[in-house]
Amino acid sequence: MTPASHTDWMRLALALAERAGQAGDVPVGAVIVNGQGQCIAQAENQRQRTHDPTAHAEILALRQAGMALGTWYLTECTLYVTLEPCPMCAGALVNARIGALVYGASDPKAGAIASVIQIPTSPASNHRFPVTSGILGEECRELLQNWFRQRRHSP
Repeated sequence: MTPASHTDWMRLALALAERAGQAGDVPVGAVIVNGQGQCIAQAENQRQRTHDPTAHAEILALRQAGMALGTWYLTECTLYVTLEPCPMCAGALVNARIGALVYGASDPKAGAIASVIQIPTSPASNHRFPVTSGILGEECRELLQNWFRQRRHSP
């Protein structure tokens, strides 16, 4: 059996993002894969549904992964997320000691990996991890743009 590729995992994250958008949340999805290539967590944004400002897809997936592994050290895990993490989520990735990050669309307004600020490579950061960006980036960007466009034109 061939291991799933970055594109395969990002497609799963996109499906989760679509579900978030249909439920009224900003369409962002996240998947965490362990070192053996198994999905151990998946989540989508739920801020609107839960009235929780911290209920970003990344945070919810990190919580699930910690529970699944019985530890908050996620050094052997890769997080796949459809949008570049914000400062809160980037900080959580550093604190979780995530093994790697793969994201789809850049976030020119709040991206805290490369776009606006660079939390993982900051001298103040106590953990570094490899980052891959742009995986299914156009699809991720289009999903977000269409969702916001529909919101602006809805009565």
